[in-house]
Amino acid sequence: MNKEKLAPLLIVIIFVATMSFLLVWENTDIKINTENQEIKINNIQYVTLAGVKIKVELASTPAEQAQGLSGRQSLNENEGMLFVFDQPGKYYFWMQDMNFPIDIIWIAEEDSGDRKIVYIKKDAQPDLYLETYGSEKDAKYVLEVVSGFSEKNNLQVGDTAVFTY
Repeated sequence: MNKEKLAPLLIVIIFVATMSFLLVWENTDIKINTENQEIKINNIQYVTLAGVKIKVELASTPAEQAQGLSGRQSLNENEGMLFVFDQPGKYYFWMQDMNFPIDIIWIAEEDSGDRKIVYIKKDAQPDLYLETYGSEKDAKYVLEVVSGFSEKNNLQVGDTAVFTY
């Protein structure tokens, strides 16, 4: 092959190789960031609301979310269950097989990365197990805590939720 035909072919090969490398490298970085975010979310240990640190148990799988706090006899003050969803949405809760009242707090994740309370259902009663509760705004997390926690700590829609890993 003569040099005149070889030069454009080499340029095309180098261009394709460079683009392939950049695409693979960029996708790998995105995958690593996504995996790190997943690992981080699955390691949440505390949620702080209004300066109060709550030790949380995670409910991140469909089975854990379906079970929730159902069947338990009680929940200690400053403890809760944090439901972690893959995508923001409208998630509804009911009190089936619950033995004690709870406050249910829906938390959205903003574009800035901040997490804010978007709705609070105070004092959800177990005897109203057929009633469902949910936020009109999308949320990515829902936190269940002992009844009265929201009132005692003066929680408001718009308050920030801080996750500690």
